[in-house]
Amino acid sequence: MNLSGWNKLTHAVLVAAAIVGASACDKLGGGKGKDKGSATEGSGSGGPAPSTGAILVGHFASLTGSEATFGVSTDRGVRLALEERNAAGGVKGRQIELKTLDDASKSSEAGNVVQRLITEDHVVALLGEVASGSSLAGGKVAQQAGVPMVSPSSTNKKVTEGRDMVSRVCFLDEFQGYVVAKFTHDNLKLTKVAVLFDQAAPYSKGLAEVFSSEFTGMGGAITTSQAYTAGDPDVSAQLQSIKTSGAEAVFLPGYYTDVGNIVRQARKLGITAPFLGGDGWDSTKLAEIGGDAIEGSYYSNHYSFDEARPEVQEFVSKYQKKWGDTPDGLAALGYDAARVLFAAMDRAPSLSGKDLAAAIAATKDFPGVTGKITLDSNRDAQKQAVVVQMKGGKPRYVATIVPKGWPEAGAAKPAEGSGSAGSGSSAK
Repeated sequence: MNLSGWNKLTHAVLVAAAIVGASACDKLGGGKGKDKGSATEGSGSGGPAPSTGAILVGHFASLTGSEATFGVSTDRGVRLALEERNAAGGVKGRQIELKTLDDASKSSEAGNVVQRLITEDHVVALLGEVASGSSLAGGKVAQQAGVPMVSPSSTNKKVTEGRDMVSRVCFLDEFQGYVVAKFTHDNLKLTKVAVLFDQAAPYSKGLAEVFSSEFTGMGGAITTSQAYTAGDPDVSAQLQSIKTSGAEAVFLPGYYTDVGNIVRQARKLGITAPFLGGDGWDSTKLAEIGGDAIEGSYYSNHYSFDEARPEVQEFVSKYQKKWGDTPDGLAALGYDAARVLFAAMDRAPSLSGKDLAAAIAATKDFPGVTGKITLDSNRDAQKQAVVVQMKGGKPRYVATIVPKGWPEAGAAKPAEGSGSAGSGSSAK
């Protein structure tokens, strides 16, 4: 991966591109007030959407702020999918335009951004967000307006609860917590783990609860559970409690910005146990921030660029050709989310909110880069997960773990050609 090379100049170019893209949307009839003389399709309380000209899709993302690499990677994946679809003729004979707005990594801003995309731009659908807190805020607005929304990677259970306009293409924390617990217990053969979570983040708090429940259910013990708040410069007190608890590993379900700093502090305090995490770790900034301290630690993710599956290798090749980087899991999920949306547009009898939302919810066996995607009755994806280990500054594939009840449930499969990236034993 080379998103660590993403700097302020690159960010400025990306934001500028988003602005230019938005202007292009308006010129092509996707913006507010265009195609006034044409027949329209309803798009919720946000106003009528044009039935001719370009189809405008909104994306709300963290292009700046503490989780900026999340938004940038996702947007790149979405734009790759859009480029491919438009080259193939678009949807229903119409080209698709994307307008991405920055929520600055703030859930408090996400709702405002979604409101603008709906009421000012009249988007027919929304993609976003990565952070569950932001998807909860944005999803509330989308639900009220009757505009379909597909989250690429928000894993908190509440994101889709009671919101028939909101779907997602990623697994839930209930599954992710199980994946890390099972891998820790069965593959790493550890029985005592401490938990350190961000008490202000729904994602972190929820994942900590699920992991603890699953791990203890497998016979493991939680030696201590400590809380911090994102941005805390000093968590030495919590780490000292963890050090004296006898933990063999530390589960830290935070975002990469905090994880790198926390693990550095832990090593300085003499904590040598491996750290474990969730998909919130997935950024090349993790290695940049954590340095050698993060080496050897593990986290669950939606895919690995090391996987031998044809869908993965084809995507990695196309992404590298377009963006010059190796795609992370957020890029892959952005790509999958956009493709699921476009496929639903093909099937829907119209692009009205209800028709399109129903078509999205009916997604079954979609061949995604992150695995085969089927949405259940709650519009949540049922799919596999991978575990990766930080080695040489990169997340190397270790295992694939599938949901309970699936064939080979919990099986850990080493990637072809992945070498000794981690435990290759089977979790049973």
